[in-house]
Formats: sequence, C-alpha cells, structure tokens
Amino acid sequence: MDGHDENADLDSGPDTPPECDFDARAIQRPCEELLTYYTIVSACTLVLFPIVFIPHYFKYHTLRYHFDDEGVSMSWGILFKRETYLTYRRIQDIHVTRNIIQRWLGLATVGIQTASGSSGMEMSIEGIKNPEGLRDYLYMQMRGARGERTSVPATGTETVSPETGPDVVTEILIEIRDEVKRLAGAPHGRSDSVHDPADSNAHTDERGGVES
Repeated sequence: MDGHDENADLDSGPDTPPECDFDARAIQRPCEELLTYYTIVSACTLVLFPIVFIPHYFKYHTLRYHFDDEGVSMSWGILFKRETYLTYRRIQDIHVTRNIIQRWLGLATVGIQTASGSSGMEMSIEGIKNPEGLRDYLYMQMRGARGERTSVPATGTETVSPETGPDVVTEILIEIRDEVKRLAGAPHGRSDSVHDPADSNAHTDERGGVES
C-alpha cells in the first residue's frame, strides 16, 4: 500500500511542462516578483529611492506583452506610452541574463537582438519565470519565419496569377506568333487572328497571284 501510494503521488504531482509545449501567447504580464526586484534595485540607491522606484513602479503596472504569428510586442507607460514591435524574421540573436537578485527571485531577462547595427538589445522581456522555454519558442518562430520567406521557386520566375495571368500570356503569345508569320511571309490561310479581306487581296496582288 505504501509503495502504491508513493507512485500515485509521483504520477499526480505537479510536473514542469516540457519546453516543446511552451505557450508564449499566455505571457501578457510580467510575474509579481518583478515588482519586488524593482523595489530591491531602487533601495540600493538609498536617498534616490523615490526617484528610481516611481518610474519602475508605473512600468511594472503598465507593462504588457503580446505574441502573435508575426512577431512580439512590448508596451508600457501612462503619460508617454512606449511600444516596441519586432517581427520574428528580424530577430538575429536571443540572450538570457540573470543577476544575483534575479536568481534569488527566480527571474530572468530575455534580450532580443536584431541586425539593426545597434550594440544593445532591441527588446528586453523582463519578469519571466521560464526564460529557456521562451528562448526556444522565439528561436523556433525565427527559423520558421525565415524558412517561409526563402521558400521561392528555384527558377526565380515570377508567379502568374491564376485568374488573369494565363489570358494575358496567351494573348501575348498569339501576337508574337502572328508577328513572326507576317515577317516571315508565311501564308495566313490558317490563323486564329481575324484578317481584313481587302488586306488579303492586296497581299495576293503583290505576290503576282490572280487579280480579283
């Protein structure tokens, strides 16, 4: 009975979801420990605590994340709202950083770098409990976006619209065929083009045929 109960407890206990099942769309707000982190960092400034803490306090309460099929956005601010949006195909590298206080609180910052030429991070996602899962998710989306962008025909030819493209191409080919026949002096007995009878008689006379 005791062994059976232990196995049941192990099976029913809370397990960490695998990273492949990580859902970044569920991340809309930073975790509550981020405000604690801001408080500790601001307290380290001693007399400057109010000046440093107040902006971080409002940032925590207004910070929002949004992940969609195209990219990720981050916004915060009350009087002056700041918003950053990055598409997955622009992502160049992803960094996970933790300082001593963040490790103690179980937090991390996921920094996203693009190919814009800037040495700093284009976006820093703070207050994340599972940074490795988010990093793997962003890498997967980044590679998928680049794969879709590079999946073009190997011939490099332009794709013709199925609604109007074939008709236009057919008309151009017919015009080229008729023009080649006219220049080569080929007979026009069988042609898809409509000819004026007067023009046909004129051509017959020039070739020395029977006059009408």
